Amino acid sequence: MTVVETERHGQILVVRMNRPERLNALNHEMRTELAETWIEFRESSELEVAIFTGTGRGFCAGEDMKESLAAGAPGGRRPAKEDPFMSGTLEKPVIAAINGFAMGGGFMLVERTDLRVAVREAVFEVSEAKRWLLGGYNHGHIANLPYTVAMEMALGFRFSADRFHEIGFLNRVVEADALMPTALEMAEHLLTLPPASRVNTVHMMRQMRPTVGPELERLGVALHDHGAKSDLMESRAAFSEKRTPNFKGWNDPQDRYHLPVLETPKR
Repeated sequence: MTVVETERHGQILVVRMNRPERLNALNHEMRTELAETWIEFRESSELEVAIFTGTGRGFCAGEDMKESLAAGAPGGRRPAKEDPFMSGTLEKPVIAAINGFAMGGGFMLVERTDLRVAVREAVFEVSEAKRWLLGGYNHGHIANLPYTVAMEMALGFRFSADRFHEIGFLNRVVEADALMPTALEMAEHLLTLPPASRVNTVHMMRQMRPTVGPELERLGVALHDHGAKSDLMESRAAFSEKRTPNFKGWNDPQDRYHLPVLETPKR
């Protein structure tokens, strides 16, 4: 059984993550097969639109915690080859058909798509605050959400599909049996557009999305190294073992009052 399945509908490619027993968690094998699939899609002269979905109850649960624990490092092993979907070099539009849980890295996969349809039972969570030393401070900003909603997202609160539809993160919320028909209908609409118009419009829309400036990115890198690093692996172990985590907190309680800051740029 392959962990990434594909099927063609004319000029439409359906990309389906297929580890339902693990809620399609991202391990090294799946990351590698996804990279290969997106490269083939990018280079194809026949395929124009992709639908990205999963099997079972989950779209994608994010990082495979068991693999991370075995490797002794958070984040898991990355594929050796470039993934054009993740690197932003994929110019063709991608529609997310969210069939269930989209958590952590799975949420970030949804975030990179251009159009989104979800089943009503889908659940979303930015899990960085639970698994790293810094929460997902940038995701709500990139999604152009109000500050309070972006803060709620960054601190690991869960969102229903209906709530995400209300605030504009999802295009459609449907019953389970309507998920793929709706995604295919959206893809077919895209194919009615002149090819140059479709590609150029998607490109311009992506360029206009809010971004996090280099100063904040550098601060984010600094904060990722701030605090008790043992808590990173403890959060993964607790999740994998289905228990409450035993966090140690900062090595020095005073650390919390000496967060790294960036110097004000000289004019």
